[in-house]
Amino acid sequence: MNILIASNNQHKIKEIRQIFTLPNVVLLTLDEFPNTPIPVENGNTLYENAFKKASMLSKFTGLPTLADDTGLEVNALGGQPGVRSARYAGENATYDENIDRLLAEIDKIESPDRRARFRCIALFYHPDMTLSEEGYIDGMILSRRHGIGGFGYDPVFYAPSTGKTFAEMTEEEKNNLSHRGMAFRNLHNSLKDKIHQLTQKY
Repeated sequence: MNILIASNNQHKIKEIRQIFTLPNVVLLTLDEFPNTPIPVENGNTLYENAFKKASMLSKFTGLPTLADDTGLEVNALGGQPGVRSARYAGENATYDENIDRLLAEIDKIESPDRRARFRCIALFYHPDMTLSEEGYIDGMILSRRHGIGGFGYDPVFYAPSTGKTFAEMTEEEKNNLSHRGMAFRNLHNSLKDKIHQLTQKY
């Protein structure tokens, strides 16, 4: 059975491949489908964005599709950037630009509450079945970057249980702990009991 990963983010694709292993399932990427339209992530919730990506790309390619959306919720900013985390500094912002804006916004606040939560919705879309699972991790936003690994906000997201930022962790450490790792492990476990219902069609 072929399943599409609805992402162009190579870091994310690698992370999903390491976690999402089902017998007789081949994970394909958008590289194998040139000229695929990229859905605009304009939903009001993480679930809306994940569902939109998965359903649109499934209809375009004819394949069951995995998608996710992730938000960083910072206490000092009232839960922002949230659903706009990937575009916090603008529609085409780089990781560094998003981090710079995040730190600048927190710095405007006297004695800010730097506690934060990474939250991820992982979703599987098939015309006959939609499954979704959530993962999250609580941590702190540091005042400057630490580490060179990972992507996104990883250099400033500190996980107290490890004494490291996500960017300082090995891939295995991060996958075992992260919001995305949790969400896709939960989705993997939900789907593995139902995958036999779909394999006859793909």
